Amino acid sequence: MRDISSPSVEGSGAMKKWGFIALHAAVAAIFIFLLQRFSLNASLESSLLWALTFGVCAAGLAYKQANR
Repeated sequence: MRDISSPSVEGSGAMKKWGFIALHAAVAAIFIFLLQRFSLNASLESSLLWALTFGVCAAGLAYKQANR
């Protein structure tokens, strides 16, 4: 009975890991977009480019942290 529940726990952990990575990337991208666009008065294209860059970097950092 215990063996049946083990794979579901592992799958849940994997989903939590990828959810954490996606959340970290989204929050970083939204933060930098709002900072660039409204605080620094950057153009829309520049703000989106910085948001994409910071989102990818944040996802990479979260991935490395989740695999520790």
